[in-house]
Amino acid sequence: MKNQPKAAVIFSGGQDSTTCLFLAIQEFGKENVEVITFQYGQRHAIELEKAAWIAKDLGVKQTLIDTSVIKSITTNALMDDTAEIQENGNTPNTFVDGRNALFLLYAAIYAKSQGIQTIFTGVCETDFSGYPDCRDVFVKSMNVTLNLAMDYNFNIRTPLMYLTKKETWKLADELGAFDYIREHTHTCYLGVEGGCHTCPSCVLREKGLNEYLAERACLEKDDV
Repeated sequence: MKNQPKAAVIFSGGQDSTTCLFLAIQEFGKENVEVITFQYGQRHAIELEKAAWIAKDLGVKQTLIDTSVIKSITTNALMDDTAEIQENGNTPNTFVDGRNALFLLYAAIYAKSQGIQTIFTGVCETDFSGYPDCRDVFVKSMNVTLNLAMDYNFNIRTPLMYLTKKETWKLADELGAFDYIREHTHTCYLGVEGGCHTCPSCVLREKGLNEYLAERACLEKDDV
């Protein structure tokens, strides 16, 4: 029997990566999907616990990769729990230089070793925090670079790239995962269980959620 195609999901345990995980499971089947989680010294380390719990609960293999060496060569508010999170200027101080490039590189190295070509990542350049490594042009260039570097045909998928947070919640609902993602995922930069409701990540998530709930309520009212 021919081997079934497999997929790997770069997985933080947050809303976006969990949505990508449900998409991957729908397309490839649970038995053909793995997740890759990165420990890079993030102050919101609770996301690692959430990622491990979700992977176990859904029955998918998880690989944890330690990239915390990055803490020794760059500084930012996402890895310094004493720093105040700020969004002043073009790039917020929560931006981790090289993070997504590093994630994609290590995910690709692992994926090739497992015979996996498709890699999902939940980056988005519509509703996002201004991170340059969440842009489509970066991901496409990285895809070409990895293919050339390893002489392997990777396919990096970014299904949320042009979705607003409201649309991402809608997609989760269409996948039958709305309540699951709302209840079990973590987004807060400060690592507060259930969210701090004030950091940029929480504000963006909750704004999108409220917009989608309002839209869904209107549609349900119209159907009555």
